Amino acid sequence: MAPSNTTPRSISQEAFNELVQENIDDLGMEPSEALQDAIETLTLQGVDLSGIVTSAPGESNPVIECLENMKRLESKTDALDDETVEVFDKLTELCGDAGNGNASIATKNGGVQLICSFCSKITSDAGSHRALLSALNALALLLHDVQSTGTFHNSNGPRIIVGIINDNKQNIDVLNSSFRVVASAATGDEIVKESFMELKVDELIVEMMSIHKNPGIQSLYEAIRVLLTPDDNRVVASQVYGYARKFAKIGITDALVDSLHTGLGSTDLVSACITLKAIAVNDEICKSIAEKGGIDIVLRCIDDSGEQGNKDVAKVCCSLLSKLAGSDTNKNAIVEKGGMDKLIKLSARYADDPSVLQEIMYIISVLSLRSPENAARAIEAGAGDLAIQAMQKFPAAHQMQRNSCLMIRNLAVRNPENRTILLNNGIEKYIRKAKQTHGNCKDAATDALRDLGLDSYNL
Repeated sequence: MAPSNTTPRSISQEAFNELVQENIDDLGMEPSEALQDAIETLTLQGVDLSGIVTSAPGESNPVIECLENMKRLESKTDALDDETVEVFDKLTELCGDAGNGNASIATKNGGVQLICSFCSKITSDAGSHRALLSALNALALLLHDVQSTGTFHNSNGPRIIVGIINDNKQNIDVLNSSFRVVASAATGDEIVKESFMELKVDELIVEMMSIHKNPGIQSLYEAIRVLLTPDDNRVVASQVYGYARKFAKIGITDALVDSLHTGLGSTDLVSACITLKAIAVNDEICKSIAEKGGIDIVLRCIDDSGEQGNKDVAKVCCSLLSKLAGSDTNKNAIVEKGGMDKLIKLSARYADDPSVLQEIMYIISVLSLRSPENAARAIEAGAGDLAIQAMQKFPAAHQMQRNSCLMIRNLAVRNPENRTILLNNGIEKYIRKAKQTHGNCKDAATDALRDLGLDSYNL
């Protein structure tokens, strides 16, 4: 059977306006009534009205007014005056709420092309920074779907933004806004990602990280993560894996590990951990991060996050450690450095927070995978007690329940002595409850019951 066509129908602004006018002329409706009837009729017909100005005849639309003012100012020789900044700021204000549809209206009516044109003309002198910042902030909001990012690409947007970054390497505000545009433009668009990488944005990013440290440029981390995320469902095979290796080859891991040294005192810690996880796509990169001291720093941050009660840091550090443990060499190093004990200690600190416990359980399951020695060490440290207590205490936390089942399976599959300990402590009933209660736990729970040696694991 051929797949159904789920693409929504569209309508032009002119056709929409004509429908409203017909309601007024032919049916004698009041303008507001005619507008509402047109919206309801088209919505029932499955027509996509995003980007359509739904103002009654005679009423002005503030987004269209902004764009008309931009067109007027674009032709002025003194196009960088206060009025220009005010127009960009007004557009940013109007499009700041993603749910109001104003960004769609702006992009459908030429907003992306207009701002790209402005940005290509704005020089890098100090007097133009306000206008440049305003333009970049508005552009980042307008890039919200593949249509808008496609327009950005066709308007030479990637080259314009890379040029702005090159011209403003010391200006943190301009860089922050520029990398925010990079992140917005590359989200869900493989072509834009490729364009930025061809323009060597990876080398620029590493250079900016070497210039601006502690604090770094927050949107820069977001830009890296987006460039390395395979989020364009129009392509069969994304190139982001290769991009991650390119980033690693030019020294991004050194810069990111360096940014972790400040510990919990750094505003970049969470962003740097998430970004390092995106970079760590293969065994070689994971080991290189460890060789630069990455494991030591992450374990120290895990300790500090427990002592200072910072659960955001605790979660991202556990998540990063799970990725690094994908390398068997790193897996053993983590355990040898006291990682199991640190994780169990952290679980005691966050015994009332299933969102942290599920991250701890996941890293323990990774450390125990194909490693009976580490599985034995985990039981000695208290992983079995952690599973039983958490599953009993948080029966509704489905992801934590699933991660607990995954952990139990890896603790038991190659360690008969662990099976005895876990079963004697009553783990079976909690696994069966998770299997019956949560759909996402069914497979993990079945595997755990089987590897605990229970014949009735399919029940």
